[in-house]
Amino acid sequence: MKPDRKQILAALETITVAGEGKNMVESGAVTNVLTFGDEVVVDLTIATPAMHIKKRAEDDIRKLIHETFSPEIKVKVNIKVEVPEKENPNQIKGKPIPGIKNIVAVASGKGGVGKSTVTANLAVTLARMGFSVGVLDADIYGPSMPIMFDVESEKPVSITVDGRSKMKPIESYEVKILSIGFFTAPSQAVIWRGPMAAKALNQMIFDADWGELDFLLIDLPPGTGDIHLSIMQALPITGAVVVSTPQAVALADAKKGVAMFLSDAINVPVLGIIENMAYFTPQELPNNKYYIFGKEGAKNLAEDLNVPFLGEVPIVQSIREAGDYGRPAAMQTASVIESVFEEVTRNVVQEVVDRNQNLPPTEAIKITTMAGCSAVKKK
Repeated sequence: MKPDRKQILAALETITVAGEGKNMVESGAVTNVLTFGDEVVVDLTIATPAMHIKKRAEDDIRKLIHETFSPEIKVKVNIKVEVPEKENPNQIKGKPIPGIKNIVAVASGKGGVGKSTVTANLAVTLARMGFSVGVLDADIYGPSMPIMFDVESEKPVSITVDGRSKMKPIESYEVKILSIGFFTAPSQAVIWRGPMAAKALNQMIFDADWGELDFLLIDLPPGTGDIHLSIMQALPITGAVVVSTPQAVALADAKKGVAMFLSDAINVPVLGIIENMAYFTPQELPNNKYYIFGKEGAKNLAEDLNVPFLGEVPIVQSIREAGDYGRPAAMQTASVIESVFEEVTRNVVQEVVDRNQNLPPTEAIKITTMAGCSAVKKK
């Protein structure tokens, strides 16, 4: 009897590879079956390199075909070994979050340039434009979103979604927020190594009920370190926004931040650079601009690196006061700050639209360590 492919597959459903619970066909171990006259070729992929397992699988297949069909059949078994990578429980898995259309990372090479302030004001401006918005405060060691949105005393509650327990983000000014600051006392220092921080981020990303969002803004910590890699391993980032002041010290670090995102290993599109603390205009001299930290430094950097310049935010006392009081300054109706952030936010949205039309979706990176990024790839 000369069996066809379907008959051989049906027969192989009666045996298993040693150590696996499912039969060879159901488990996916049998990847192909070919018949050529009185010859049968079976391609098999197994997860262990052990010689006795390979030998037993080959013998079982040969014996099965001979006993079921004919001892005259020539049986050839090609075995390929694919050992699965051991799962690291502290490593965040790269996968998209259902319902979230765009994930924008807001970064800065240097601390103190106003990155979190810009993130909060971008979020409320997007919300006022009619978008559904979330903010993930990924600045594990210096979370500030609870203060900026006046929700310091709030605690996320657990809800059941599709039979699974999830965290419900805190909502303020129509923005959904999750931060490590919700889980620690204001005076408590977060003294964690990388794996613990990654685990906390993993929970806030994948164990949260974010719902449907047009934008999830991720407020990254300053620099180019472990948290950044964890986030980009966790999620396919739509694009990154880099915040800098005009001064040379901040620009040097901002350049490194841009280089990190555009490196071949990470390859996250840079939507552009925002210049914060661009100039100061006193109330009594509304026509004067004083460039305290330098003039157009971030704008020039954007041109040098061939990335978009998204706009400049001046030094205004009410921006600081609004952040301290927990009501982002962009919510001040008919104010200079409202118009400034509207312009910057429109530019960010336009860059996201252009990026989605012209570039393929970003993939979560698959690296665990990185060397320094020394070159900047042109957009």
